[in-house]
Amino acid sequence: MRILLVGAGGVGSAVVPIAARRDFFEHIVVADSRQSRAAQAVAQVDDPRFSAIRLDAADRAQVVEALRAHRCDVLFNAVDPRFTMPLFEAALEAGAHYLDMAMSLSKPHPREPYRKPGVKLGDEQFELDGRWRGEGRLALVGMGVEPGLADVFARYAADHLFDTIDEIGIRDGADLVVDGYDFAPTFSIWTTIEECLNPPVVWEDGEWRTTEPFSDPEVFDFPEGIGPVECVNVEHEEVLLVPRWIEARRVTFKYGLGEEFIGILKTLRKLGLDSADKVRVGSAEVAPRDLLAARLPDPATLGARMRGKTCAGTWVKGTGKDGAPREVYLYHVVDNAWSMREYGSQAVVWQTAIHPVVALELLASGTWKGEGVLGPEAFDAVPFLDLLNDYGSPWGIRQAA
Repeated sequence: MRILLVGAGGVGSAVVPIAARRDFFEHIVVADSRQSRAAQAVAQVDDPRFSAIRLDAADRAQVVEALRAHRCDVLFNAVDPRFTMPLFEAALEAGAHYLDMAMSLSKPHPREPYRKPGVKLGDEQFELDGRWRGEGRLALVGMGVEPGLADVFARYAADHLFDTIDEIGIRDGADLVVDGYDFAPTFSIWTTIEECLNPPVVWEDGEWRTTEPFSDPEVFDFPEGIGPVECVNVEHEEVLLVPRWIEARRVTFKYGLGEEFIGILKTLRKLGLDSADKVRVGSAEVAPRDLLAARLPDPATLGARMRGKTCAGTWVKGTGKDGAPREVYLYHVVDNAWSMREYGSQAVVWQTAIHPVVALELLASGTWKGEGVLGPEAFDAVPFLDLLNDYGSPWGIRQAA
């Protein structure tokens, strides 16, 4: 397997040391708009199976040429979702398989944004499913941690733990602290604004509906010492993916943001600083969201200042295989001290990076295979979870009393 990894930011750079410990691929070309950043990511490992190039992710023709020139049969998208469609279409044109961790962007309903969905996350990609099938190629979408591992957990629960499912709820929380900063998001602020300020989507009784940002707060008790964290509705791909393959009456995604973080995001919206549209400032044009990203610390550089754990997981409630009521939380916890010591990557980006690498290994071995646009739910969960343990990153199940 020859892979074009597009994006050498936090997640992309974390992929390199993870993949370097495995032997399932022939070569990974690390590409970034800044060649120096791609080279820096490759320099983490002394491994001739990695090389670095400069690439503009928005330039479809340039991406097609890179895939062909480097004989890559997989495009691994590790950039923010505004570049998803150019990369997705470039992979299709070049005859390569494709994997991403964030799907094509949504557009709110023009008249009732907090009641009805408009263009949903991933809609543009699923519209091209027939073309991918016709080419005999696979586009594995939403294969990070959330979405990604959370969807694998949902598939495992449906196949092995439950007879019928009332609700699947993705719940994400942490007790991470970044010392020395008043405000320092541990993940891309561009993506954080996109998913937190858009209308959240809920699947209920056979249809998708939307609600207001940060709605329906609940306190969820996270495992391994993290404890209770207030979580709120946030727009996320799992709600759009899970119902396509798994029967459940309700599917939700809630994120533990914290009152202060929510307040900052609301202020950014009130001031228009969440906008991705460029505005003129003197002789320059700049998008306010890009300015924010430039002013805030790069999440990939925060590891030495971070302490605590992050938890991603899937809460499922329904009727178990024995016919009795059942409630479980399947989860994956990463301690920042461990990920920094073991890989030199902060916990949040490392947790996002490991799961697509596991998926690529399953695809390389033929354990996972398919055609068309598919989510993680379309595949057998057991080989993934077994291989995740083999990578030294175990997962757990908490059974409700």
